[in-house]
Amino acid sequence: MPTSTVTTDDTVATHVEDAASQPDPGGFRDVDDVVARFVEAGYLADQRLATTVFLQSRLGKPVLLEGPAGVGKTQLAKTLAEVTGRDLLRLQCYEGQDETTALYEWDYGKQLLYTQVLREKISAVVAEADSLSEAVDRIGAEESVFFSERFLAPRPLLEAVRSERPVVLLIDEVDRADEALEAVLLELLAEYQVSVPEIGTFVAKHQPMIVLTSNNTRDLSAALKRRCLHLSLDYPDATRELEIIKSKNTGLAETLAAKLVEIVRGLRELDLRKAPSISEAIDWARTLAVLGADELSADILGQTANVVVKYDRDLTRALDALPRLVDPNAQVPDHLHTHGHSHDHGHSHSYDGHSHSYDGHSHTHDDAHEGEHTHDDPHGGRAKRAEKDRPGRHGDDYYGSPGAKSDAGTRAVSATQGSRSFGDTGRSRSGSGTRRKRPF
Repeated sequence: MPTSTVTTDDTVATHVEDAASQPDPGGFRDVDDVVARFVEAGYLADQRLATTVFLQSRLGKPVLLEGPAGVGKTQLAKTLAEVTGRDLLRLQCYEGQDETTALYEWDYGKQLLYTQVLREKISAVVAEADSLSEAVDRIGAEESVFFSERFLAPRPLLEAVRSERPVVLLIDEVDRADEALEAVLLELLAEYQVSVPEIGTFVAKHQPMIVLTSNNTRDLSAALKRRCLHLSLDYPDATRELEIIKSKNTGLAETLAAKLVEIVRGLRELDLRKAPSISEAIDWARTLAVLGADELSADILGQTANVVVKYDRDLTRALDALPRLVDPNAQVPDHLHTHGHSHDHGHSHSYDGHSHSYDGHSHTHDDAHEGEHTHDDPHGGRAKRAEKDRPGRHGDDYYGSPGAKSDAGTRAVSATQGSRSFGDTGRSRSGSGTRRKRPF
């Protein structure tokens, strides 16, 4: 059953004000209280983030968190539900999503089943009808029976409004959904209500705390942003990131964890398709601890780099950069190059007499080729090739332009040359009969 169903704007406004004015048993006293309670739950929130959460609890507005993947946006909503004692409802957005997966849909299977069970009753309703139109009118009068809450299948947005308990509603990666879904969200974000045309408007008894996240894959509409408190999250500085890793009890020594943070931050400066996230840095620290690493060498980091780098091209760049990140003066070991093929072809070159050897195949040239590279004229070959590409080196008739005359004249074709192309009969291609193939 809905907490309330309203039909006028005045009543809607009254319900929204009542919901906002109700004390929240899991509310925060101040910003410091937010920080302390989040720390107890294992989430290190800075002052900007803690202030935004506190304002959300007091102003009753949704929060929109934007930033790269893996900086703690989704985890914030989970932690908010934990520290406030609210239930967590999650809407995971994706491309092509519509309102039936976000708001509600009708349980057509259940409606059909009830129709079959009540067939005799329906027959009795239309039995005394004098005409078809009257029968339809009688069935239409009972339409509300099949379009009622009994057959309504709520989805996360409607569930958040109808819930008898306070909830945290996480709308995750809203930028992946189409713009049409943003329009569906506006009513809920502004007034904490959902309208169902067949029934009415559901208004939340307990105003949900709504958290929207975006990875900035596209720009969100101004209407959606206007209804939310906005906060951009980025990767933290080295000190805070080290604190986050230490708070997760990864098992890695603090000195190694500090060095690992520097390496991860160095990888983020590379031109990678996906930069390592904070959660992946935590996984890397746990991986190194499980392997019993007592130092961070390029070798062990290269063996485990796939924990934080998830694309082949990124992995190649990371492996090339790791020795430099570990030690700026280090050389890249050959086995860290992952180009997909071996460079050991056994090439040997000798410029004295031009001797080349490729896996057992030897070619010697005692005389320097004309126009090729020699010690006296290393660019001779280049000059020769450049001369061949020089525009205008041929006459006007070289390419057979219409009307052009060639000094070489036209090559004469003998009378028998064409007949040999079509066999001994001398017939043309358009002639009749079977053409014999010329033996080879």
